[in-house]
Amino acid sequence: MLVMDFVYVALGLFILVGAGDLLVKGAVNLALRMGIPALIVSLTIVAFGTSAPELLISIKAVLEDAPGIALGNVVGSNIANVLLVLGVPALLVGLGTADCNSKRSYMQMLAATVLFIGICFIGPITWIHGAVLLAGLGYMLWDAMAEARAHKREQAALDLEEELEGVDPDMSWAKIGLFLLMGLIGLPLGADLLVDSAVSIATDFGVSETVIGLTLVAFGTSLPELAAVVAAAYRGHSDVALGNVIGSNMFNLLAIIGVASFFGDMAVPRDLLSFDLWIMGASVLVLIPFVYFRRNITRVWGGVFTGLYLVYLAVLLA
Repeated sequence: MLVMDFVYVALGLFILVGAGDLLVKGAVNLALRMGIPALIVSLTIVAFGTSAPELLISIKAVLEDAPGIALGNVVGSNIANVLLVLGVPALLVGLGTADCNSKRSYMQMLAATVLFIGICFIGPITWIHGAVLLAGLGYMLWDAMAEARAHKREQAALDLEEELEGVDPDMSWAKIGLFLLMGLIGLPLGADLLVDSAVSIATDFGVSETVIGLTLVAFGTSLPELAAVVAAAYRGHSDVALGNVIGSNMFNLLAIIGVASFFGDMAVPRDLLSFDLWIMGASVLVLIPFVYFRRNITRVWGGVFTGLYLVYLAVLLA
């Protein structure tokens, strides 16, 4: 049985990588055809698709009275999104984030992080707190759509085609839709397969639910973001890479916990309040030089980010 769990983990990873590649292809070509910036598409369609595993896992955890997994999943995923999901692609090929205009969305992610941390200290998290988080999500989506409409009025489709070098301007709507659909279906399917098997393995070794949520579950549900960002990085779409991470973090905090709170109250574990929430906040602040001073996330920084994540895991497991 343990051997089969490892087989399912490998199969889930394979599905995630393929689905992430298809989602990125569909998203950037959708941006080209609709005259919408790739950053906006990654903040909405890609971010929602890659956050679907977190939503499924968190709802399942709340229904099974395991809030440590639900909250640890989101907190651990947001930490992994910045340090690992940006770190590994940067370590492999580097990320040209200097040309990405992501200040607006970054400030929204920072505000969502502060709001979430505040709610955790008020805790337990109830449907009332969830409604506040979902209201923040509604504002974020409205603002993204307003920005997309403004961009479409100001910039011709030809200019956008030059901005998204390497995409297929002749890709049909049917093919774009197929890529998006396969990506959106494959990502949660692969993550669910991987996470269920990983949790089964961890349980056999007697690991607590909070540590499972912060490590194996968070890592597993962050793999869609990692797959999508690696694919975007190799295609030179750093705007999709950075936008996906920012958008996914906002979806995790506002949508995942917001929706999950309607399925039951969530008591916040003390370890999250004293340690992990602050690590999550610090990981958001780490992005300031790359967002506000237009720095590229080079291979050196990719190594630093990845190393910090490994240190965080070592502290948790210790």
